[in-house]
Amino acid sequence: MSRDIDVLVLGGAGVDTIVYVPELPLPYADSYMIDSGIRTRAGQTGDFVALGLSALGLRTHHLDMLGDDPEGDLVRALHREKGIALTAIPQPAGTKRAVNLVSPDGRRLSLYDTSRGHADDRLPEATVRDLAGASRHVHVAITQPCAHALPLLRETGATLSTDLHDWDGENPYHEPFAQAADVVFLSAAALADPERTMRRITDRGRAEVVVATAGAKGAYVLADDELTHVPAATPPAPVVDSNGAGDAFAAAFLYAWLNRETPRRSARYGTVAGAHACTVPSTETNAIDLKELLRRTATP
Repeated sequence: MSRDIDVLVLGGAGVDTIVYVPELPLPYADSYMIDSGIRTRAGQTGDFVALGLSALGLRTHHLDMLGDDPEGDLVRALHREKGIALTAIPQPAGTKRAVNLVSPDGRRLSLYDTSRGHADDRLPEATVRDLAGASRHVHVAITQPCAHALPLLRETGATLSTDLHDWDGENPYHEPFAQAADVVFLSAAALADPERTMRRITDRGRAEVVVATAGAKGAYVLADDELTHVPAATPPAPVVDSNGAGDAFAAAFLYAWLNRETPRRSARYGTVAGAHACTVPSTETNAIDLKELLRRTATP
């Protein structure tokens, strides 16, 4: 079977409204004046992973459900502008959206509109089978339509990855994603014992690599039953926004991993891309390119 797509990104398309607030948590007040503006732009987790992969030269295709609405038009326009192939399945409930509150130190609070989807949403099996069958790898967002597609994805022979984000290690919704993927990303933010959760993922599923990102502390990589710490990379400019850093990490890690780098080396690529993302405002959609990534990872 021909694998003309390097990475199929499944799910995670939508728009965010960015609001820069004076602090988080935001104290109650009747109103706040936002001098920096309030902006809506295309880009949720799947969009940013696809953007990061494409910027690194990987042949990338994005599949998700989009509404026939202004938000969906923004997502379609982003993919056209960046040259990323997009297959959009009609979503009557509308395109996913969120509001992101961003503090001066770059921390983020996201408010997700769950009305833009339903538990029985499905991606067409024939479309999933054809695109995944033509892909070397599939990165799966933890949105509802993707959960239903997991068994079919495993049948296609492509390797899988997923990002569990700030999973607490207990919520059963995340378990099928954690158990189906060959590479599992998650944040250590909500984990009292990251190593215990990481080892449970490998024990219960098929993951050969589990990566827990820890912000300024870097990342932890579990591979071949060995846990390794990878220090954070130094940001090339002041940190302004952490939004999209995890997606940038995943994209750069997958670039390296698909090019047969070791898990530890792949995580080094991830930390550099994640640090770069923290210097880019949420209102922009710019990813590190391959030349810059290779330059910054040329030395330990």
